[in-house]
Amino acid sequence: MKYACKKSAGIVVAPHHLAAEAGARILEEGGNAIEAMIAAAAAITVVYPHMNSLGGDNFILIGDGAMPLAIDACGAAARKADVSFYREREFDDIPSRGPLAALTVAGAVSGWQMALEESKRRGGRIPLPRLFEDAIKYAREGVPVTGTLNRNLSEKFNELKDTSGFSDTFLINGTIPKVGQNLKFPALAKTLDYLSRVGLDDFYRGEVGETIASELVACGSPLQIEDLRRHSALGVKPLSISLKCGTVYTMPPPTQGLASMMILGLIDRMPVFRSESYGHIHTIVEATKQAFKVRDQYISDPEYMTIDPLEFLSESILDNMADQIDLNHALSWPVSGPSGDTVWLGAIDRDGCAVSLIQSIYWEFGSGLVLPGTGVVWQNRGTSFGLGSGKTNSLIPFRRPFHTIHPAMAKLKDGRTMAYGTMGGEGQPQTQAEIFTRYVQFGQGLEESISAPRWLLGRTWGEETSKLRLENRFEQLVFDKLIEAGHDIEIVGSFEEMMGHAGAVVRHNDGLVEGASDPRCDGAAIIEIT
Repeated sequence: MKYACKKSAGIVVAPHHLAAEAGARILEEGGNAIEAMIAAAAAITVVYPHMNSLGGDNFILIGDGAMPLAIDACGAAARKADVSFYREREFDDIPSRGPLAALTVAGAVSGWQMALEESKRRGGRIPLPRLFEDAIKYAREGVPVTGTLNRNLSEKFNELKDTSGFSDTFLINGTIPKVGQNLKFPALAKTLDYLSRVGLDDFYRGEVGETIASELVACGSPLQIEDLRRHSALGVKPLSISLKCGTVYTMPPPTQGLASMMILGLIDRMPVFRSESYGHIHTIVEATKQAFKVRDQYISDPEYMTIDPLEFLSESILDNMADQIDLNHALSWPVSGPSGDTVWLGAIDRDGCAVSLIQSIYWEFGSGLVLPGTGVVWQNRGTSFGLGSGKTNSLIPFRRPFHTIHPAMAKLKDGRTMAYGTMGGEGQPQTQAEIFTRYVQFGQGLEESISAPRWLLGRTWGEETSKLRLENRFEQLVFDKLIEAGHDIEIVGSFEEMMGHAGAVVRHNDGLVEGASDPRCDGAAIIEIT
């Protein structure tokens, strides 16, 4: 089910229906939204393995009306990962695949751990073995291969086939599995089962961590056990912006959350009156350009930043930037930026606690490195570091990488709570703005807001371009006016996966909950059965 709506119940949205079902069952057993989200997040590491893994990072917002708790589970670069490490191996850039691309600690499991602590503080009682039950089952017994997994395996196989563990993990009898074929992950099943019994901290400071570290070192990764042991998730203050309709929250650096907040702040100052119109598209695109210029110049690990991101959310700065947007002409835009492979998941329980979670291994299949003893696919987020000195995100040991991923949450003045997000690299802040303005500003239904035709400036999911791509369902007049304004457009298909896998959940004052999942993915919005 792509859309669901009901009073006095909880709801879970995920980009794969089996993950949404795993979370909804937890709600039905009396679990809260945090517990449901952990069950869904664990399950989706199995059913969507090209998009995320225990070997990735995540960011989580947890709230019930006031400022949410923000969990930053971003792993840092290894102690041995410095410029000389790669220069000595005659690399001008960090390799994008293989063990040398696996240079940052995976933080996702620590994010779940911190979220569980918050759940217990709120009275959560579902044991971890139950939260991981569905994930363990799917890993052990297998899961049907989706069309998106089959496509990504087919497109990336030649690039990844010789990476340690990849072919052994993702091929069946030496061939790429067909859509619907059953794919098992026995090593991952054992890891999930063990962690569920001994605790999540073992991933960093126990037997699982020891196994992971020894296999990373054996493969040639710079990561070592000391890097895992020094890691922990961070509780941070979210970024927020006050709009005419309410307050929106997201993650601070090292994510690009600031760009999302700036885009919404700029749109709030612009005269846009109709969804899917030239004005709607042009204004968000031009606001995106202004926000991305700031992002690319300043956003990094906050320990290394020289500016306070809140400066760019001030009234004066946003007013000045809004004045620079020409409603009739497009700013030249030759810049392309980072991509990423990600999942967003959201949940709200019957008590009104909302969770917005985003989880990623960066590119599809991350580094491609699959650790045989644990079945963990390791991320290649560290590829975003540069090897030149003076760059905004130059490689330094223990530095945390820039992240495109960032979940969002809003508390609207009419009492609604909204948690939303999407995968899609540079598309994330744009898609978030598209969905938010449609649902909140223009009053469209949640399902319609997510299903409506989308546009994307820049790069996502391995697609590098500076063109403005638009799905072909817009009116021809819109295309014509965008071209006339100077936009370099490319018209693509009706429901393109490059436009992201978005989702949203909303709770109304009267207890009504609604949720929607993107038709561009295999997801669902599932209400708990009460």
